[in-house]
Amino acid sequence: MRRAGDVSRRWEAGTSAEYKRMTPTTNVAGSLQTRTSCVTRGSHSPPRASTVDASTTASTNTTPPSVSPILTHFAGVPIPQLAAEFGTPLYVYDAAMIRQRARDLAPFDVTRFAQKACSNLSILRLMRDEGVLVDAVSAGEIARALAAGYAPSEKDHDDAAIAAGHHPAIVYTADVFDRAAIDTVIEHDLPVNCGSPDMIDQYGERCQALGRRHGVTLRINPGFGHGHSQKTNTGGEGSKHGVWHTEVADCVARAERWGLRVTGVHMHIGSGTDMSHLHKVGEALERIALEVGSSVLTISAGGGLSTPYRGDEPPIDVAGYYNTWNAVRERLASAFGHAVNLEIEPGRYLVAESGALLTEVRAVKKQGTLNYVLVDAGFNNLARPAMYGAYHPVSMCPAGSGQDKEGGSSATTADCPPPTADFVIAGPLCESGDVFTQKDGGIVEARPLPQPTIGDYLVIGGAGAYGYTMASNYNSKPLCAEVLIENGQPRLIRRAQTVDDLLAAEL
Repeated sequence: MRRAGDVSRRWEAGTSAEYKRMTPTTNVAGSLQTRTSCVTRGSHSPPRASTVDASTTASTNTTPPSVSPILTHFAGVPIPQLAAEFGTPLYVYDAAMIRQRARDLAPFDVTRFAQKACSNLSILRLMRDEGVLVDAVSAGEIARALAAGYAPSEKDHDDAAIAAGHHPAIVYTADVFDRAAIDTVIEHDLPVNCGSPDMIDQYGERCQALGRRHGVTLRINPGFGHGHSQKTNTGGEGSKHGVWHTEVADCVARAERWGLRVTGVHMHIGSGTDMSHLHKVGEALERIALEVGSSVLTISAGGGLSTPYRGDEPPIDVAGYYNTWNAVRERLASAFGHAVNLEIEPGRYLVAESGALLTEVRAVKKQGTLNYVLVDAGFNNLARPAMYGAYHPVSMCPAGSGQDKEGGSSATTADCPPPTADFVIAGPLCESGDVFTQKDGGIVEARPLPQPTIGDYLVIGGAGAYGYTMASNYNSKPLCAEVLIENGQPRLIRRAQTVDDLLAAEL
């Protein structure tokens, strides 16, 4: 039997500017280099138009990159090199993938990044460089946006400027104001997207005291929702999010009592929304906007664009997504007699495929009929599988990828891949739920991998969104480092925590 570490150099081919088309036995993970046939991606954004032809948005028609059981490089950099330089566990991101995803959404007037998905300052600066604006859901996220170079403007509350195409760089969007958040919003005079009626009164009272007569946006819960998990469903009576759709008239009246006006309508029903639900959401938003009236200058489609974690899902139809919302925008503009701005507010779509969690194999064992591979990353690093039963593609990188002991190339060819067996992949935490390969409800499942040995690496793909930002110090584990790779050059964008860091704030 050939050792799993004997990896073909052909499996190392490719760049992050290419999509990889492979057999659907494994899944999507950003810019992972494997044996493939390649389809080159377009390098420029499609032009804005009243409708977008799918043929002008190449990335929406290209199968997302899939993952082989064996991977040796990430964004052109050898995985063992990344592990040796920065340690494991380690989050890595491909800048080229983020840039491409931002350009995919160019037809929209505004792409506003839901930074809670991946809020590292270097990622935010990259977004700003691509013309992507941000929302913020906390005082801390406001501080991050400001530190990344996003700046408030006097035009943020000027209806004429907004109608003419000005877009606020930062919008605070939430269902509550905690005291720190409202103080920070008032300090920086930021626009607000209100998800609860009480927010209007709290904001209005502060604005009135300062003589500010601002516009506000309403986030509406249309009474229905949809998501890849009930925990990501943000509509319907089972969700805390948004102003209930029958309370719109009351919210407009509340705003007027404080000298405010409703200038925008936002609707987001969940993460993983499909096109059939999208039409329903568009109709609901249009109905609400008409109820509010011609003070509406901006509509927001929210986020929720799907991410093809498994690799065999159809790619998101960005052109169809845009055309659906643009039709709503154009009907509203006609009804109101003035232009209406169209925003989209993605999180996962912009960053999920760009990221991976690299982790080292520390134990391999058998539990009855199941094989287990235990690694040094846990749900303290990536919580989505434990929290949602979320699927992430997993591949193996042998510790000596691409080189034999004498330093020459390995003997395995792309036509002779290593054999695989099924493994449950779990972490180091003292917690039964610390399993990366589990379904919703905590049911463990095994995945095919080449036989791993101690010191090999696993690459958990599709981890760029809601990975690091949901990490914790559970079991007193320090947070890991983050690295951004651009033009083949890895750069540390967050150092790993130390145990001293963990203890520093405790008295």
